[in-house]
Amino acid sequence: MADRPDMPATPDLPRAPRGGAAGTAPAPATPEQGGPASGARRRFLNGIAGAAGSACLMGLGVGLYSRQARALPALALRPPGALAEADFLAACVRCGLCVRDCPYDTLKLAPLGDAAGVGAAGTPYFSARQVPCEMCEDIPCVKACPTGALDHGLTDINQARMGLAALVDHESCLNFLGLRCDVCYRVCPVIDQAITLEKMHNPRSDRHAMLLPTVHSDHCTGCGKCEKSCVLPEAAIKVFPLALAKGKLPEHYRKGWEEKEKAGGSLIGDQLQLPARGVDTPPASPIGGAGLPSAPSHPVVPSAPPGLGGER
Repeated sequence: MADRPDMPATPDLPRAPRGGAAGTAPAPATPEQGGPASGARRRFLNGIAGAAGSACLMGLGVGLYSRQARALPALALRPPGALAEADFLAACVRCGLCVRDCPYDTLKLAPLGDAAGVGAAGTPYFSARQVPCEMCEDIPCVKACPTGALDHGLTDINQARMGLAALVDHESCLNFLGLRCDVCYRVCPVIDQAITLEKMHNPRSDRHAMLLPTVHSDHCTGCGKCEKSCVLPEAAIKVFPLALAKGKLPEHYRKGWEEKEKAGGSLIGDQLQLPARGVDTPPASPIGGAGLPSAPSHPVVPSAPPGLGGER
């Protein structure tokens, strides 16, 4: 519809915001409408959510790491007198006093992580290939332990069981190759008891003997000097914790020779002498009842054919 000529044109006025009056200043947005207060609260909530997420991820990572550490076998050797691994970890307070009093710098503290194969940071251990235990007679590391994680009842170092040596590679051991190498045997502090050289025939040369190093678990202290002194680039004899190196027989197994020694004689009595039938008396012949023909008084030696040294 066209404008009426007698009425002035309507001036262009600023358009008022929706819901507000024309010509007035816009009202501040309420928190429900997305105002400044709502932004601060949103940032606050986002911060809480982020912190909670980080805590969950950290807890998950720590849980996975601890579970992995428990699953890994402990490869490092503990100091003399160490309790069983579970009891040792419960009693050791990671004070490092045993490491401080070790005069040969054999002991170290496990770093964070499982780089040393110990699985518990801050606990003492040693690596036989690097620095073996020198088996101090006064055992200063045990005396320094304030909690009993290292048994103070250990007064004879020869009774320590830090680990058990095992000849792990027969293919590279020089003795098994027929050569003469008795380094591990010579350096053993409990020589001729913890390690002996067992003489065996050498089937390759058929005229020489092999002296094979053999470890005896009832005397091996696990000091690691044999592993340290092995002349090979990678030691053929190594020391492992007892839990890894030593097997276990069932509880009901009994060794006959040990039981015989305890009882002072055989547990089954004298062996019965059963009659040997069919050896002394020849069986009756089915024809005429005669026995088997008797053997000739002089054995008959067949002569060799001509040309082979026999009679012509």
